[in-house]
Amino acid sequence: MEYPTTKKDSIVDHYFGTEVADPYRWLEDDTSAETAAWVSAENKVTQQYLSQIPYRDEIKKKLTEIWNYPKDGAPFKVGEYYFFTKNNGLQNQSIWYIKKGFDGEEEVFLDPNKLTVDGTAAVSLIGFSPNKQYVAYSVAQAGSDWNNIYVIEIASKKELADELRWTKFSGAAWKGDGFYYSKFDKPEKGTDLSAANKFQKIYYHKLGDSQEDDQLVFEDATNPNLYFGAVVTEDERFLIIYASAGTSGNALHYQDLTIPNGRISLLVKGYENNHRIIDNVGEKLLLNTDLDAENKRVVLVDPENSAPAHWETIIPESNLALESVDTGGGFLWASYLKDASTNFVQY
Repeated sequence: MEYPTTKKDSIVDHYFGTEVADPYRWLEDDTSAETAAWVSAENKVTQQYLSQIPYRDEIKKKLTEIWNYPKDGAPFKVGEYYFFTKNNGLQNQSIWYIKKGFDGEEEVFLDPNKLTVDGTAAVSLIGFSPNKQYVAYSVAQAGSDWNNIYVIEIASKKELADELRWTKFSGAAWKGDGFYYSKFDKPEKGTDLSAANKFQKIYYHKLGDSQEDDQLVFEDATNPNLYFGAVVTEDERFLIIYASAGTSGNALHYQDLTIPNGRISLLVKGYENNHRIIDNVGEKLLLNTDLDAENKRVVLVDPENSAPAHWETIIPESNLALESVDTGGGFLWASYLKDASTNFVQY
C-alpha cells in the first residue's frame, strides 16, 4: 500500500530555550485547499483498502441484525405531558414523543432525523419553563460540540423564532419568561472547528428577543479557560453559577434573584472539590459536596456566611459513595452505590 506524501514544513517554535519542531502545522488549517486535498488523498487510500475486504457485506449484515430492535427511552412527566424517546431499530436518531396524561395518544414531538439529510443532527431537551409551557432544546450537527438552542411551545408543538448560536455544554435555566445559558464569543471566520474556546460567559435570553439583545450576566475576564453553567432553584429565588477549570472540581457563585440588580457573589471557592446545589431551603442552600468527605455529604449553607466552617451537616458522610441527591414530596432522596448496585434512601 502506498500512502500519499505528506509535506513537512520547517516551522520551529522556541519554548524556554528548547526548540520544538512542528512540521505538520499546515494541517491545522482545516479550511485550506491544501488540507482538503490531503484529506481527499488519505480517504482514497483508505477506501481502496476497505473496499477489498471480501467479508464486508457479511459484517454489515450481522451488525444490522444485532442493532435492529426497538429502543424505548424511560418516560418522564412535565406538567400534563409525558416525554419519551423511541427508535424503530435502525433510525439514526431516536424520536421524541409526547402524550397528554398517562393514557393519552402518542404524538411525535421532535424528530431529529428530519433536521438533516444524513440524520446526524443530535437533539437534547435542556430546560422546561417554570409554567411547563415551553421547552428549550439544543441541536448539534454532525457530532460537533457547537449547539444551537431553540424553543418549542409544548401544547401546540409550535417552534418559536428564537435561535441562540455559539453555545457549548449549555443548559437552559429558566427564570420568568426567559432563561440563562452559556455561550462563547463568535469565532473568527473559518475557525469554528479549530480555534480554542476561551472566555465562556453566562447570558440571559428573554423569549422573543434577538440573541444580540441578550443580557451578559457573568464572566471572568481574568481566566480564559473556565467553563460556566447556570441553574435556578425550583422556587426561582437563586441563580447558581458553576465554574470549573476541567472535568472535575468546581467553584460556586450565587445571586439572590429576589433582590433587584443583586450582585453575584462567591459561595464556594476553589476547583479541587466537587459541589452540587440540590435546592434551597428558604434563604439557605442545600449542597452535595465531597469537601472533607470523600464519599460526599449534604450540608446546609448560609450564603451570607458560606465558609465551610459554618456549614450545617444534613446527611453525614457514610461508608457508601453518595452519587446524587434530589428533592421530592418534601423529602430528600439519596442514591448510594453499594457493591456496584444503586441503593435509594429517603430522608
